[in-house]
Amino acid sequence: MNPSHFVEHGGPDDGSPITWDFSTNANPLPPPPGLLDAVAQADRRRYPDPRYTALRACLSTHWRADAARVLPTAGSSEAIRRLSLAACLHGVREVWVPEPGYGDYRAAAQALGLQVHAYGDGHALLTALAASERPTLVWLCEPCNPTGHSLPPSFWIGLSDTLAGRAGLLVALDRAYEPLRLQGEDPVPAHLARQCWQLWSPNKALGLTGVRAGALLAPEPAGAPWLAALHELAPSWVLSAEGVALWHAWCDMATQDWLARSRATLLAWRDEQQSLLASMGWQIQPSITPFFVARPPGTAMRDAALRHAWLQTLRTEGLKLRDATSLGLPGWLRLSTQGPQARQALQRALVHSAGQWRDAA
Repeated sequence: MNPSHFVEHGGPDDGSPITWDFSTNANPLPPPPGLLDAVAQADRRRYPDPRYTALRACLSTHWRADAARVLPTAGSSEAIRRLSLAACLHGVREVWVPEPGYGDYRAAAQALGLQVHAYGDGHALLTALAASERPTLVWLCEPCNPTGHSLPPSFWIGLSDTLAGRAGLLVALDRAYEPLRLQGEDPVPAHLARQCWQLWSPNKALGLTGVRAGALLAPEPAGAPWLAALHELAPSWVLSAEGVALWHAWCDMATQDWLARSRATLLAWRDEQQSLLASMGWQIQPSITPFFVARPPGTAMRDAALRHAWLQTLRTEGLKLRDATSLGLPGWLRLSTQGPQARQALQRALVHSAGQWRDAA
């Protein structure tokens, strides 16, 4: 298969083993033993309930929503593809995606031949939506990947007004990083969230990205006519036994307590990691999540070939950083927060490789 057909992601690839992985947004803290036990003890001898009745009831209680609105998925990326296809089948031909932003939104639309528009500012998006009456799918990510930024309250007020006065507008709200919000409160008003398709996934926040699990929460009441189509577009048993177990563990209060404690640790680690990079002259964009975008001093890293060569040098030393070019930020890197040992390894590698890019600059 042509490698160009794949959307670029962080994490494992066909290169050398990664010892210190700064390229994914997964929680770096070890999952609690109870969570690991729950996943390990998932019953692989039998199919899951194809209707996922108990799981949907569990999630509906957790989210305080009607179980009929809960649609299990094989992770957010599968949900993005399925919702994009359903929108296309229902006559949507235009899609708005955040840029910088997660590449799967654009890839899903392009695979269906839909017209893709990018927005870099929430208020510019609202202006564009007000100028069109065509059926449109809009992707939002709150907090945003890769920047860790949060859209301001004024945007959400404006979006609520736009939805009230605009027919044919489908809003999909990616909530993958809400559980990893380290500062501030969720800015999305509850009444507005209920008008959006919400995508949730537990694996990044729990540090178990190898278990593919997610769920769509349909808007009320507008989502009801779409639910049948989204069910029909899903393969049978879309969620594995491990995914079901992970979601059930997510709803357990012990898991949520662990997650709250981990956020406090991640906040301290992130600030220490940013301070280290700042002391080495790096430019860092503010973020309210454990991941953020940054770039080293000088201009060499803005050259794609030099940047690639430098990142490969780090790879040979067991470190992987995420080039943010495919996320819409050429010349920047996205780094996840990692623990003290990984941070020390990063410092050593940056000192060792500094001449490679400073001399070139």
